[in-house]
Amino acid sequence: MMKPARIVHRQIWRKSGLSAGIRSVPEETAIALTYNGGTHAVMMATPQDLEDFAIGFSLSEGVISSVADIQSLDIVRLVDGVELRMWLSGSKADRLQERRRHVAGPTGCGLCGIDSITEAMRPAAVIGHGRRFTSEQIMTAMQSLPLLQKLNMETRAVHAAAFWNFKSGIVALREDVGRHNALDKLSGALARASVVAGEGIILLTSRVSVEMVQKSAAIGASVMVSVSAPTALAIRMADAAGITLAAIARADGFEVFTHPFRISSGGVAVSPVGECSAQSTKLQQAGI
Repeated sequence: MMKPARIVHRQIWRKSGLSAGIRSVPEETAIALTYNGGTHAVMMATPQDLEDFAIGFSLSEGVISSVADIQSLDIVRLVDGVELRMWLSGSKADRLQERRRHVAGPTGCGLCGIDSITEAMRPAAVIGHGRRFTSEQIMTAMQSLPLLQKLNMETRAVHAAAFWNFKSGIVALREDVGRHNALDKLSGALARASVVAGEGIILLTSRVSVEMVQKSAAIGASVMVSVSAPTALAIRMADAAGITLAAIARADGFEVFTHPFRISSGGVAVSPVGECSAQSTKLQQAGI
């Protein structure tokens, strides 16, 4: 089984001179996603949490509506990469056949292979009211990210996407060399555990581009927070989708670009929409 990181030798140049050493770097491999025997996409990704990736990618691409649409999923390791072989229910297979396209996805590319402007600019799902959070809760959530990014601590070269709720903290975190892949993996993890994303916050360590908003909307997230800045198009998309978009999160604060009503200062500002503790139990049972 391929490991997510590899030790490599290196030469180190400093003002003090030249030395030799080793470094851990993230692994990257071709991941083919196939449905009913046909290849739909080939993405470059980190070879871990691949079941989550298969499910999350399928959801964000609109191939499936729920995990139940996948009748079987096999992870097949090949000489040059990994194939995620999925067989869909009859209705989903027929629909996919009508819109089948082949995608070549370099690392970090979220729109590669899309063959029309209309498809690239598809409207994001519109999000309901969702839960409200305090600024202190958002700061706490973002500050808890670094220590849980195990692969990034080892390699300093991967992105993370995580889900936080006010009762359990971070309940799922996924990493990948591609920021879109990390978010798809998180999507799959949440779907497998039947987590209601409107009850928490999507946390990102990357910039916020339009496809990151589209994927978060597909997950059902009402709040997303990132350490980097959003693009203008991402802001417009988040506004239209009803998503609260906060970014440029630092130790001393963050900036809110859309729908600030879900963020308050001071005491806890939450509205009951279910039991987060039940979701955490499902995540643990699923080994997530």
